[in-house]
Amino acid sequence: MAELQFFTGTMDSGKSTLALQSDHNRAARGLSGRIFVALDRAGSGRLSSRLGLTKDALEVDPSFDFWRYVVEELTRGSRIDYLICDEAQFYTAEQVDQLAKVVDELQVDVFCFGILTDFRTRLFPGAARLVELADRMHVLQVEALCWCGQRATHNARTENGVMVTEGDQVVVGDVDAHDGTPPPEVAYEVLCRQHHRRGLTAARARAVSLAPDPLPFDG
Repeated sequence: MAELQFFTGTMDSGKSTLALQSDHNRAARGLSGRIFVALDRAGSGRLSSRLGLTKDALEVDPSFDFWRYVVEELTRGSRIDYLICDEAQFYTAEQVDQLAKVVDELQVDVFCFGILTDFRTRLFPGAARLVELADRMHVLQVEALCWCGQRATHNARTENGVMVTEGDQVVVGDVDAHDGTPPPEVAYEVLCRQHHRRGLTAARARAVSLAPDPLPFDG
């Protein structure tokens, strides 16, 4: 039986590398698949790993219909044994429903890769729907590390070096502000829960004393 599987972890946990490896392993066995990605760091239509591996992929925007695409490909005589879906947190809930339908109705395996929560520690809609629908969910065992050496569990966003917890869930790229001011320099970093809660990024930790804060009932 085909399955909908979801592989998740923080940034730097090897999700895209595993997606590329999963495609390679199946293609080496003579299976035929398709690779999809949304908003990859390498640009539109590319699946990339931080190790430097890249491969062409089909770009998923909010209007993309997985069910229609697969049905049309099969109707034309194409063979599809599996789908590799990277950056699946950016998919809509409806698109995840379409993937589940592809699995159930067409018996095509679907392997999704993505992070669970955004920089505000809130679930992405696509990831939330995958948690609800996936036949199997895998938390990647390659642990990303916070600057302090502890296991990183949260994805942080910084603007001009300052951690932020408000703003659009997805930032595609630098866009000029309406008042003509230059856009902020946006970056991402993985942190443990404690340092995400305190807003203590690696850069800020280097700039301030790392002595523990006094307990709230001291003094």
